[in-house]
Amino acid sequence: MKKFVMLFFALIIFPVQVFAISANKAVVMDLNSGRVLYDLNKDEPQLIASITKIMTCLVTIMYSDLDKTVVVDEDVLKSYGSSVYLEVGEEIKLLDLLYGLMLRSGNDAATQIAKTVAGSEEAFVYLMNEYASTIGMTNTHFVNPHGLDSNGVGNTSTAYDMALLTKVAMQNETFKTIFKTQEYSAKSNLKTYHWEGKNKLFSMYPYTTGGKTGYTDAARRTLVTTASKDNKNLVVVTLNDGNDFNDHKSLYETYFNQYISVLAIDKDHFKIEENIDKNIEYYVKNNYYALVTEEEKDKLKLDIILYQYQDIYDGIKIGEVKVMLNDTLLHTESIYAKKIKEEKEVKKENILAKILRWFSSW
Repeated sequence: MKKFVMLFFALIIFPVQVFAISANKAVVMDLNSGRVLYDLNKDEPQLIASITKIMTCLVTIMYSDLDKTVVVDEDVLKSYGSSVYLEVGEEIKLLDLLYGLMLRSGNDAATQIAKTVAGSEEAFVYLMNEYASTIGMTNTHFVNPHGLDSNGVGNTSTAYDMALLTKVAMQNETFKTIFKTQEYSAKSNLKTYHWEGKNKLFSMYPYTTGGKTGYTDAARRTLVTTASKDNKNLVVVTLNDGNDFNDHKSLYETYFNQYISVLAIDKDHFKIEENIDKNIEYYVKNNYYALVTEEEKDKLKLDIILYQYQDIYDGIKIGEVKVMLNDTLLHTESIYAKKIKEEKEVKKENILAKILRWFSSW
């Protein structure tokens, strides 16, 4: 009884966050900063199934012309599992195949996309792994563009790496558009398609902005989704989760409530208070909202770094402003310069012209 009382007392003083989610691995990440707000075995690799197609989609957008026409070849006959049911000889735009890839998780679409972009599936997988390494996905390895596995061999990644990939992908406007699409129609030379997405979170949670599902017998259910509310942008990843949609909704509700959004960089009122050249206006192009707890908001600070140039011209990048939470870097925004001395001279010339016109009218 004494141990129970002491444990109860400890929990009151040191509350422990416990989430009753079904996932073996999970991450909640701030899409703006990449800061991890919650994790469960975030760095443990496992098979990831069709959430692989997030990388397939992004690599295609980066390395190919999406208006290109794909001519479906006989390799499509080797595809199995989820499909958009392409036919040999069919001609369809690459962009349309990306929608089939993401909404219906078409493995046949993935195979044809890979060959069209890189010439072969093997060459495309090389691009996938190269890009994963470039953005810091240190515990990820791809072997195909679709996510199917065989005898335990398939694409492996972690909850953290897949959240990081999604953060990067969401900076691409074409990807964002595809990721948030719930239904799409396309035409080939043979037929008309109408695809509806498999992401049930759209109907369960109104703040959902995108998602990709995955499943194989070995990987079990995998899910990546994004949501935005009140300038708060999150990505949730769950791996091996039999109750994934409900878990994602619960995690979003929890962390949207626990964190506030603070306008750390205001592009319309950006000023540098240091002793600097008064003939130059310094500006940034974007607002930045920092996601912090109520207790953390007073710990935010801006570190400004200005470069030294002999010649300043309008639009030159002249420095950076870093948003810091204590010693943690949340965001870096470029600072640009605009010469205002010339504008003043133009204004003086305009005034002089008005005076001369006034005298000439007499």
